[in-house]
Amino acid sequence: MLKLEQEVERRRRLGPESAARKALIASSYRPVRPEVYSLLQESALAPEFLAAAEYSTLLGADLKGLLQQLETVSEEKRIYRLPVFTAPFCQALLEELEHFEQSDMPKGRPNTMNNYGVLLHELGLDEPLVTPLRERFLQPLMALLYPDCGGGWLDSHRAFVVKYAPGQDRELGCHYDNAELTLNVSLGKTFTGGALYFGDLFQVPSTLAKPLEVEHMVGQGLLHRGGQLHGARPLGTGERWNLVIWLRASAVRNRLCPMCCCKPDLVDDEGFGDGFTREEPATVDVCALT
Repeated sequence: MLKLEQEVERRRRLGPESAARKALIASSYRPVRPEVYSLLQESALAPEFLAAAEYSTLLGADLKGLLQQLETVSEEKRIYRLPVFTAPFCQALLEELEHFEQSDMPKGRPNTMNNYGVLLHELGLDEPLVTPLRERFLQPLMALLYPDCGGGWLDSHRAFVVKYAPGQDRELGCHYDNAELTLNVSLGKTFTGGALYFGDLFQVPSTLAKPLEVEHMVGQGLLHRGGQLHGARPLGTGERWNLVIWLRASAVRNRLCPMCCCKPDLVDDEGFGDGFTREEPATVDVCALT
């Protein structure tokens, strides 16, 4: 009971502590690549990503047509891949992230499993980068790929960068995401090992008997359902940086929490919080967990 109370208290502090870090960073931090804080431009995005997103907005666009624009990593597991950012943008973003990491600014942990990385909303990259990426480009894509998981109703996100390096985090245990859908983009640098592995949905008993292993490709993003069990093999050499965006649909999670599969009991929070809303959700054709 004591551990539960401590965890509840820790979670209550997350919002205020994060807001304090964001305010300090905004007032005191000096970027080395200020251009990455400008509103997202199409020139930062890979032509293949732009083409897939544009196709998804066309009248009459369907899943069959969209799949011709993507690489299907696993039809059974519904995992897809495509280039997301251009090489110059990946390089600029990495330089900015490394500059911030080496600064004396306070840094929040990306999540409960990763110790090294950056929360993008604290760095001030949510509004110019992640929100337009979700609203303009990812939403139409996800609506066709995952209509049963809230893909057409994405209204919030949690975005962070994780870093793997010798002497720091080197691997990631099997888990599922606090998200309806996930985008995972490899930013670089030069590394060996660290492949992702995927099992079934976490609700399915047969978990990781024969996991699917997927190598990272710099600049390319993997799309998968948040409930898909996955992890990362140990890093061999070098450094690996990945941008992870947990995409959330309150129309789904307001009815059923994706972590415990129960009706959520909500507590007010700052910003997007965990993606729940008190408003009456829109209608989704199929529950996220079917």
